[in-house]
Amino acid sequence: MPHTLYPWDQKTKAPSFYELTSPLQEIHTAITSLVARGNRPLQMSFEDQLNALIYFHLEEHNSARHLLQTLEDEEFARNVIAPSGGIKKSSFSEALNTRGLEQLIDVFQALNVKAKGILPSEYDDLGDLVAIDGSLIDAVLSMYWADYRVGSKKAKAHVGFDLNHAIPSSIFLTDGKGDERPFVSKILSPGQTGVLDRYYQCHKNFDLWQTEGKHFVCRIKASTKKQ
Repeated sequence: MPHTLYPWDQKTKAPSFYELTSPLQEIHTAITSLVARGNRPLQMSFEDQLNALIYFHLEEHNSARHLLQTLEDEEFARNVIAPSGGIKKSSFSEALNTRGLEQLIDVFQALNVKAKGILPSEYDDLGDLVAIDGSLIDAVLSMYWADYRVGSKKAKAHVGFDLNHAIPSSIFLTDGKGDERPFVSKILSPGQTGVLDRYYQCHKNFDLWQTEGKHFVCRIKASTKKQ
């Protein structure tokens, strides 16, 4: 993802944008190619999508309409963020129907490896610590897969957080009703220690994790009988 120097690069926003996108230049060849789901060619490449997503959050746009207006009106956004030739509202909406979830996972995993090689490791004397928890994400009603309750749609992120390097290490997405306990085995690797709240208390799972060679520290209910 090489970039050409433009006169507007000296704007306050530009260094932040390039600071965030520069690590992607080293990993873009390892990202799975994004392909169109239909017969029409892609209106936005995955690189275009990622640039727009980063810019959307940097500039704190309040809607896709706001972002599209910026891509049309502002010189920096029009020349650096927008796809070559620009993009209209209808094409933008269609392009987002081919969101690169698989590609975003590739980016996350590649950047995670790079970050671990750069960030200092703490608590080495306690082993490889991974905090595990689930978090609900508000979803729009048209996201039918995000089942939660009548009149409300939510997705759930099941996250493993690397406590030694202070970065997320793995993420899985389900509908809002998705059970969190089964994801411990997917998030934890043998030799790692999971740090869990009392929701994860399940003695059958405790036995399973031990047979898998996975350690854990879990809060338990005060009424628990111990032998």
